Amino acid sequence: MNHSAKTDKSTVLTIIGLITMVLLTITKVVPSSQIAGYSVFAGIAFFFIVEAAAKTRNSESGLRFSTVVADIRKPDVLLWMLLPVVSTVVTFAIGTLVFNEAFVSHVMGRTGSLLDFDKIPLLIGQVMIAALGEEIAFRGFFVGKGMKIAPFWVCAAVSSVVFAAGHIALGDVGLVTYDVATIFIDSMIFAILYRKSDNCLICAVSHALCNAAGIAVALTLF
Repeated sequence: MNHSAKTDKSTVLTIIGLITMVLLTITKVVPSSQIAGYSVFAGIAFFFIVEAAAKTRNSESGLRFSTVVADIRKPDVLLWMLLPVVSTVVTFAIGTLVFNEAFVSHVMGRTGSLLDFDKIPLLIGQVMIAALGEEIAFRGFFVGKGMKIAPFWVCAAVSSVVFAAGHIALGDVGLVTYDVATIFIDSMIFAILYRKSDNCLICAVSHALCNAAGIAVALTLF
C-alpha cells in the first residue's frame, strides 16, 4: 500500500470517528442519557485504529510515554499544564459565590456515578484513568487526527463544544450553562496544551491535576 492510499484510509477513518463521537454526544439533548459517555470509548478506539492504518511511528504518535520529560520542557508547556488547576479553583470560587452550595452539589451529582469519593486510593486511580481516556479521545484523536482535515482552531473549538456537551447534567439552566461553559474553557486549554506538547499524555496529567483540584475543593465545600 503506497503512502497516498494509507493517508486516504486514515483520513476516512478519522472522519468516521469524528462523526461517531459527535453523534454519540448529541444524545445529551436528553441530559439523563448515558450514551454520550461512549464517545470517549469511540475516540480511544479510533485513535489507535487511525494510528495503525497510517502506520504512525512511535516518535510521531500523539501518545508518547518515552518523551514526557522532554515534552514538558517545551516552551510554555508547563505553564499551560498548570493553568487548568488555577481555572478550576476560580471556577469553584465564582460558582459558589453566584450559586452558593448548589454549584458544588451539581458538580458532585454529575460525577458521583463515575467516581467513588469514599475510597481515596480508588478515587485517585479513577481520576487518572478517566483523564487519560478523555485526553486520548478528545485531544489525541479529535484534535490531533482532526488537524489533518481542518485547522487547529476549528478542531479545538469543535472538540471543546462536544467535550463540554458531554458533561451536561440536569439542573438549573443558569447553573448548567455556567458549568458547561467552564468545561469548554478548560477543554480549549487542553487543546492548546496538546498543540504545544504534541503529546496527549501531558494533557492527561494536566487533566488529572485539574480534576484532583476540583475534587479537593468540592470535598472541602460539600
